[in-house]
Amino acid sequence: MRSRVSPIWHVDAFTDRPFAGNPAAVCLQDEFPSDRWMQQVAAEMNLSETAFVVPRNQTNRFHLRWFTPKVEVELCGHATLAAAHVLFEQAVASGSNEIHFETLSGELACGKEGDTICLDFPATPPQSVPDQDLAQRLSVALGIAMPRPLLRSRFDLLVVAEDENLVRALSPHFDKLAEIDARGVIVTAPSNDPEIDFVSRYFAPQSGINEDPVTGSAHCCLAPLWSKELGRRKITGYQASERGGTVGCEVMGDRVKLAGEAVTVLSGQLCVEAPRQEPKEAEES
Repeated sequence: MRSRVSPIWHVDAFTDRPFAGNPAAVCLQDEFPSDRWMQQVAAEMNLSETAFVVPRNQTNRFHLRWFTPKVEVELCGHATLAAAHVLFEQAVASGSNEIHFETLSGELACGKEGDTICLDFPATPPQSVPDQDLAQRLSVALGIAMPRPLLRSRFDLLVVAEDENLVRALSPHFDKLAEIDARGVIVTAPSNDPEIDFVSRYFAPQSGINEDPVTGSAHCCLAPLWSKELGRRKITGYQASERGGTVGCEVMGDRVKLAGEAVTVLSGQLCVEAPRQEPKEAEES
């Protein structure tokens, strides 16, 4: 069995100061433990995401998986930023080269420019959802009118509001939101701040997170939307949660570059044995 000690870090992502942005746990392993153990660790951390990182036999290449307290997810921006931050900070990865993560969403590249880490993610542009019943249910759950058609990305539903103040004032009915079939719900509007292009908030009680502080993967959907609306490839978003966080965005065809900083708040060790990943049963022929 493995050693009882596993290094773990608590990192605030998409912020340049502690106790802001979105916190994530980063757990470095020699190989993936069992799914059940990783889910238990994520529940114990009780952060929006816990990232598990396993080095490959190549420089700056790693496997990466993400877990909320309830489920494994296919894509997470802030926990990827946190993982890259830890690997650079602990000199596990070379700061002069990109990090490449193999994930459920394919290969993701991360580069470092000063204190900023840039993530290369797949774009998930939203499409119109011609479902009036769903739009009405969502309107009731959020407590706002729906001035524009409901949109859906690969993972989430997206509501475009008329004004930033409406987004900031939202107080959703989370029990009703939890009944909506989507990973989460994004609400966005143009920003009133000339330094920021758009604001957003992200609600995901379906995934065990009532409100996520800063959601990098949501910007894979938001960036193509607002880039088209504003006619610019480079734009800046602010996620207006209680903690808040800024995400630099650049749309590059079917990819989106997300930029942000991160701060390590805590480092320690998990003193619980990590069982190996269970072997998968062979499929019957």
